[in-house]
Amino acid sequence: MDFGLADKTAIVTGGAGRIGSEDCRVLAQEGTEVVVLDVNHEAAENVADEINDGDYAGTAHAVECDLTDREQVSDTVAALEEETGGIDILVNNAGMVDARDRLENFDDEIWDRDMDINLTGTYNITKEVFPRMKEREWGRIVNMSSMAGWQGGFGQASYSATKAALIGFGKTLALEGAQSGITSNVIAPSIVVGALADMPIDQLEQMDEHFARIAKATPMRKLGTEADVSNLIAFLCSEQASYITGQVVGVTGGIDLFSF
Repeated sequence: MDFGLADKTAIVTGGAGRIGSEDCRVLAQEGTEVVVLDVNHEAAENVADEINDGDYAGTAHAVECDLTDREQVSDTVAALEEETGGIDILVNNAGMVDARDRLENFDDEIWDRDMDINLTGTYNITKEVFPRMKEREWGRIVNMSSMAGWQGGFGQASYSATKAALIGFGKTLALEGAQSGITSNVIAPSIVVGALADMPIDQLEQMDEHFARIAKATPMRKLGTEADVSNLIAFLCSEQASYITGQVVGVTGGIDLFSF
């Protein structure tokens, strides 16, 4: 199926990361010009080089940007708009997920860091891109939330709070962009672990008991892959998804279902 993305330009924040890089690859496969935006320029360049040197219909280039620096974000988006002719797709993927502690022991600095990166960083770049999409009367925004944003996460106060906020933010964008040809949707994955997803649970237990417990609790009895998320992103950015907006879509293998 042709998703109609061959003439589009996309920014993927956190584009050098595990999920973000796969987002970049899948969008490039659809012919999109992809901006691999990340605070780690060398890692972003590696992803862009892989796409440009590979068998992809689209192209990529690396851009270093700190999403918590509003002036830098503003300058970066302005330069990209001029260079590319306009940003059509924004995938808000950047985020921190490493903090884990009970609330009474939670590090205040980690809380502030996660708010700055996961939530305010998303706000900063979206605020720059969104008005330009409205002027062109076309745009696709996808926010990366999490099951922790839907249902909470034990020991993940900052992560679950920011991911829950991204759901409300995404729905607000859907309302404000609906009459300007802009859709905004939110993806809420469970655990995605690449090659480990196909590993039998007994083998997974020997590598990571936490992952194994989640796989056992998942009706499909397996974990997800980065491609499960990225393929959905490509669809939500497509012309075929033009009537889908303000939705939170779980990529979970059914773990969010009540079962007994």
